[in-house]
Amino acid sequence: MRRILLLSTLLAAPVLAQSGQGNVSITIYNNDLALVQDTRQLDVPVRRSKQEFPDVSGMIRPETVTLTGDGIGIVEQNFDYDLLSPQALMQKAVGEMITLVRTNPATGQEMRERATVLAVNGGVVLRIGERIEVLRDDGLPVRVIFDKVPENLRARPTLSVTMESARSGTRPVTLSYLTPGIGWKADYVTMFDERAGKIDVQGWITLSNNTGTTYANADTLLVAGQVRQDQGYDPRRSYRPPPPPPSSIRNPGTETAGRERLGDFYLYPLAERTTIANQQTKQVSFLDVVGAPGRKAYEYRNGWLDAAEEARSADTVLKFSTSREQGLGDALPAGIVRVYMRDARGNAQFIGESAIGHTPMGSELGLKTGEAFDVKVKPVVEKRERIDYEEWKTTERFRIKRSDGAAMTGESDSLRTTTFWRTSMRYTLTNARPESVTVDLTQAGLDNYWGDTRIISESLKSERRSADQAVWRVTVPANGTTVVTAVFDTRY
Repeated sequence: MRRILLLSTLLAAPVLAQSGQGNVSITIYNNDLALVQDTRQLDVPVRRSKQEFPDVSGMIRPETVTLTGDGIGIVEQNFDYDLLSPQALMQKAVGEMITLVRTNPATGQEMRERATVLAVNGGVVLRIGERIEVLRDDGLPVRVIFDKVPENLRARPTLSVTMESARSGTRPVTLSYLTPGIGWKADYVTMFDERAGKIDVQGWITLSNNTGTTYANADTLLVAGQVRQDQGYDPRRSYRPPPPPPSSIRNPGTETAGRERLGDFYLYPLAERTTIANQQTKQVSFLDVVGAPGRKAYEYRNGWLDAAEEARSADTVLKFSTSREQGLGDALPAGIVRVYMRDARGNAQFIGESAIGHTPMGSELGLKTGEAFDVKVKPVVEKRERIDYEEWKTTERFRIKRSDGAAMTGESDSLRTTTFWRTSMRYTLTNARPESVTVDLTQAGLDNYWGDTRIISESLKSERRSADQAVWRVTVPANGTTVVTAVFDTRY
């Protein structure tokens, strides 16, 4: 009985439609998520009423909706996202009567017929009198007149809330909700002057809105960082860890940027209110730096003792700092850096782009912009031979811990049966440019499974940056060649 009374009360509640958005604030995150807070002035009657809020996101997450106001309690809320369109009108008219208006192309005379819509599945099937007809799209003049608009079709996304109030009167009410479909990213335009060793950088916030709703004159706050969204458990969805984001950070910074922070996120408020129209991409400037130090470098990374049939191009890399003293002096949100240079005629030409992740201030960046035309590297395996355990031992002593923690020299029985290899590598670097270049030549994969690959000889001293890679800084003369050799002992 109580359920019946509640239903009757809900149906009897007066419906009060609101004119549209009020004072809108939007917080936009990087991962396709935004928090919308919309404060509207509502004329609330006493007791129970149903308020309709048009101009909300068409992708609203209804479970995140909150409505706050003085003396207001929420009884029920519904989101009507079935929008008015010709296709939706026809689908809702299945089983209903419509009027067909056909025009004779020769005479211009109109003929009207009443028809019942039987189905809308890849086409419209009608019953007209005693015949069944398919409404064809053959170019002949025909119109469909509907008797009414179905109640559950809306011209724009609408949220309806049934509320109770102990008093009547106009008061501010704030509607808050989360929605996908609106996001932002950073884009950077960099002008590189190689001769001067300088870069000019402009940073742009690129906003996109695909929510089905325009947010007019919104106070906009951007959050740089990935907030966690729990999608819930779905046994049909197999887990695949996301690929790691591209990283151009060579050394992460330790400087604190002078921007407002929220927890572990940096905030980028837009200086002025802005309208974010539906189906629109908008750009707003947030960084403008002139004359920061920058330089070009060449890098080549060789896989685990890999050989190449022919010489390969070295990577062209733009290096600069985001530090306060010698760089951009800011924390950089993730985005794409597009690099330009001026040709001999002074025209800016695009030379490449590279993605960066969220970059703390003070970081050293290396952006790959392309592959060098004139700087090549050819790695070659000169010799690969088996060596025995005794020969392997000559390059290293094994330290084994006794039960008392003291170190002793010993031999491992398992190593006696292991096959060891000695690989001689030759790296030939060529330079067809009219000036000398320096190439950072990296041999990677040295931590292949066992982590005890040894360099027993090398023609140029390397820097062992990690167990996995050794790096040689190789100077290659103008129009010349440099050869680097190295010998590795491995277990495989």
